[in-house]
Amino acid sequence: MSHVSSPVPQGQTPLHTVQVLGGGSAGSSAHVRSLATGLAARGVRVTVCAPAEADETYDFAGTGAQHVAVARRGDPASVAALRAACADADLVHAHGLHAALRTALALTGRRVPLVVTWHTRAHATGARARVLRLLERRVARAAAVVLGTTSDLVDRARHRGARDARLAPVALPAPRRADAPDREADPPRHKIRAEVGAVDRPLLLAVGALEAHRGHDVLLDAARVWGRLDPAPLLVVAGEGELRSALQARIDDEGLPVRLLGRRDDVPELLATADVALVASRWESRSLLAQEALHARVPLVATAVGGIPELVGDAAELVPYGDAEALADAVLRLLTDEERCAELRDRGAAQAATWPTEDETVAQVLSVYDELTRPGTAL
Repeated sequence: MSHVSSPVPQGQTPLHTVQVLGGGSAGSSAHVRSLATGLAARGVRVTVCAPAEADETYDFAGTGAQHVAVARRGDPASVAALRAACADADLVHAHGLHAALRTALALTGRRVPLVVTWHTRAHATGARARVLRLLERRVARAAAVVLGTTSDLVDRARHRGARDARLAPVALPAPRRADAPDREADPPRHKIRAEVGAVDRPLLLAVGALEAHRGHDVLLDAARVWGRLDPAPLLVVAGEGELRSALQARIDDEGLPVRLLGRRDDVPELLATADVALVASRWESRSLLAQEALHARVPLVATAVGGIPELVGDAAELVPYGDAEALADAVLRLLTDEERCAELRDRGAAQAATWPTEDETVAQVLSVYDELTRPGTAL
C-alpha cells in the first residue's frame, strides 16, 4: 500500500481514533488492520480494541496502532474496559452490530462522534429477528455516520433510523501469509489437486462457515446433478461450523462428490487450482471469495443476493438463491464452454480494477473523520 504524507501539522496534537471490533469476521478484521495501517501512516493515533485472539491473527500492534484487549462479551466489565480505552478518543469507529452496541453503551453520556461500519448483516428468524431489528435501530440512531459496505446495507441503516448513512465499499486487503520457513510459497497445482482428490476431474470450490444462510444444502442438491457426469466434478468446501455433521451425513448417505475440508489457511492456493468458484449464500455483502475469484481470474457462479450483483457486475454467472437446478446448470455450462470462461476471466479482471484500493478506502474514512471532528460540527 502507498501512503500520503501525514495530515497532522507540526506541533498539533494528532487525531486519536479508537477502532472497535467484536468477534470480527475475517473481512472486518482485515479491514481494521488495513485501516489502522493507513491511518497510522498518515499521522493519526490509532487504538484497536479487539479480542486477544484477533490480535494474534492480525497483529494490530504491528500496524503502528496500540492494541487493547477487550472481550467480545457485552457484560459490564467489558463495557467498562471499552469506556476506559475511549476516554481520550476524538472519534470512535465500531465495526459490526455487536461491537457498535457495546461501544454505544460505553460512550453513554459522552459527546464523542461514533462511526459505525456495517460490513454485513446478521441472520435471524422469529423472536430473534425482532430483537435484531431493535439492536440495529439502537445502533443506527446512536451513530453520527453509518458506513455501509453495500447499497442495500446503506438502505437498511436508513430504514433503521440512521441520521447519516453512506456507501463505503472496503478494499480487499492483500493476503497475509504465514512466514514459517518450511511452508511452500506456491505449492504446485497438481499437488493441491491430488491432496483433495481432483487429479482427473473438474474442481469446484466454495468457502464459508457451515451455517444455514451459506446455502450449503443447495450446493449439495446441485452436486446430485453434476454427480451423474463421468468424471463427476468434485466440490470442496473450506470452512467449519455447526452443520458439519448433518452435511457430512448427507454426503455419505447420497454418495455426493463433495469434500468438507474444514478450516483452511490456504484458500488462495485452493482457488488458484479450481475450475469454478461457487457462492450459494442467502445473503452476502462484499463476498471475499467473489473478490478473490475475480482477482484470480477463476470463473464464478454466485447467487444474485445482497451486494453480489453490485460487486461483480457482468463478470460472473448469477443465479437465484435456493435454485439448485439453476446453479448446477451454470456450473455445467462453464465446465463445457471455455470461450465463456475466458470471457468471464477478462471481465473479472476489468471489474476488479474498479474496486477501491486500500489507500482509497482509508482516504474516504479519514474524510469522514475530518468532517466529524471539525470545530463546530453538531453531533
